[in-house]
Amino acid sequence: MDDNKNIVVLLDVIEGKEKENQNELGQLNLLNGSINQMSNESEKDVRSLMPFKKQSQSNEDFKVDEPLENILILDTETTGLDSEKDHCLEVGSILFNIKSRSVLAQQSFLLPVKTNNAERINKIPAEITRLHQPLEEAIKYFETLVLASDLIVAHNVEFDKKWFGTGKLPGINKPWVCSMDDISWPEDRQLKSRPSVRDLALAYGIPVWNAHRALTDCIYLSEVFKRCNELEMLLIRGLEPKVIVRAEISYEKRHLAKNAGFRWNDAIQGAWSRRMSHRDIKDLDFPVQEVEFEN
Repeated sequence: MDDNKNIVVLLDVIEGKEKENQNELGQLNLLNGSINQMSNESEKDVRSLMPFKKQSQSNEDFKVDEPLENILILDTETTGLDSEKDHCLEVGSILFNIKSRSVLAQQSFLLPVKTNNAERINKIPAEITRLHQPLEEAIKYFETLVLASDLIVAHNVEFDKKWFGTGKLPGINKPWVCSMDDISWPEDRQLKSRPSVRDLALAYGIPVWNAHRALTDCIYLSEVFKRCNELEMLLIRGLEPKVIVRAEISYEKRHLAKNAGFRWNDAIQGAWSRRMSHRDIKDLDFPVQEVEFEN
């Protein structure tokens, strides 16, 4: 918990620094959640404060030490939604360098499955997955990409994360950020809460030519990140501790909860709920109640 507090405190330091230098820089605007074009000097100053440390084990024990260098953008395709009975049949990943906004490496590989009940969605015939390929070498290379990254980014972490550490896929002992749930995208992009990869790409002027293949979705995210001036701050805020809250709202005003990314009957039966940071909770225009679950 002390490390989580450090992240929040450091964010406040960055925001205070921005307020003091607002007139001189005229480029950093954290009050509305966006960072415009920054000079090389100011960008270096901000990055030197970023709370990242290589080889951290999880979001809970994330250390405030070294600046973020590389992230691994990750996506999976599966035969279904249930990790107990379905299987992952494709992994795509891109090693992305934050400072240069550049792709350093990319990879995708198939895992053999007998059947694919989701073929109509991901267009991957099961028989293709069983063709010969250097799978063991591919998995080893994937592990090196994970080791080279400071942070894993996926567009639906809750779904993608559960396939690792089972079957042939190795476990991933790194902090994760969800680009759908954990990142509050700039208001000027006019995105709904929990945007799809497609909508996110289009909001940043990226043409969408294909969907539901692992590497393709990773490419969309990497192109978004290239165009995102405020990426570092969005990732930091995405790492802030989250709590589950229940919307205290009437039936007539349920649209407010839905528009804010809350989901009905999700974490809490019979209620609109969402995982949020305390920072984002303050921005809501309706009351919420934090919910604690028994272990």
